[in-house]
Amino acid sequence: MKLVLAAVLTAALSALAVPSALTPAASGMTLVATDACGVQPLKPDGTPWSCTFDDEFSGTTLDRTKWIPQTVFGTGGLTGRACYLDSPATIGVANGSLNLTVRKLNRTVTCSTGGGILSTRYVAGMVSTYHLFSQQYGRFEARMKTRATTAPGLHEAFWMWPDDRYSTIDWPDSGEIDVAETYSVYPDLVMPYLHYSADAGGSQPGVNTAWDCVASRGVWNTYTLVWGPSRIEILVNGMPCLVNTSGDPAFMKRYILALTAALGSGKNGLTWRTPLPATTSIDYVRAWQ
Repeated sequence: MKLVLAAVLTAALSALAVPSALTPAASGMTLVATDACGVQPLKPDGTPWSCTFDDEFSGTTLDRTKWIPQTVFGTGGLTGRACYLDSPATIGVANGSLNLTVRKLNRTVTCSTGGGILSTRYVAGMVSTYHLFSQQYGRFEARMKTRATTAPGLHEAFWMWPDDRYSTIDWPDSGEIDVAETYSVYPDLVMPYLHYSADAGGSQPGVNTAWDCVASRGVWNTYTLVWGPSRIEILVNGMPCLVNTSGDPAFMKRYILALTAALGSGKNGLTWRTPLPATTSIDYVRAWQ
């Protein structure tokens, strides 16, 4: 009886075993590699990018080992300027997002603008990885949602600035990578901008900026920078937006990451129609190399 039972169990287990033809190697299935940033995206040569920075904003407070709030310089134009403020009124983490808010207070605040003092009732939120994290070349990505509106007055950005520990800042020749700038006066567009020696020629769509990249306000959009020694590509929701092959020295150095919610200027200046408070939410920020 025991021999019969053993034979039956052996046959049953053999029937449940996965045939070799269905194993990943035999079937052509690709095992997905993951690391601290989650699923590893692939480089053009098929090798995976490796995570160097990740914040999923899963807590309830800003991780100050990764981010420092901006408290110097104002934002906006003649119709309204805001002070960057390190305050729960402008910077918060909740519901899996970093939330940067522009708002009008019922009192006046003052801040340094680097060349004077600004007094205003408007405040805004900005954070960066200043002296905490910087990187030269790689892949950088943020998923963001701005306040839904067609009124002018709001300006948001995911951008990068040279690490001043390794670079002399002589802007614009020293460089700036605006991966994604959104202006509420253009509610269906995102505009990247690369600042470097080409600034002498102004805005040059297809070279240092793009004016046709679709990203609607009020919904989540993913902005990606793929940056190498001789090629910079910016993608919006996985679609190519701008490619620059200048190989300019401005882009051969370490950069920090920055996230900004601000008042706009010029054609995008503050008006009575600007919806305040206005919050920009960031789902995650990741970097790979």
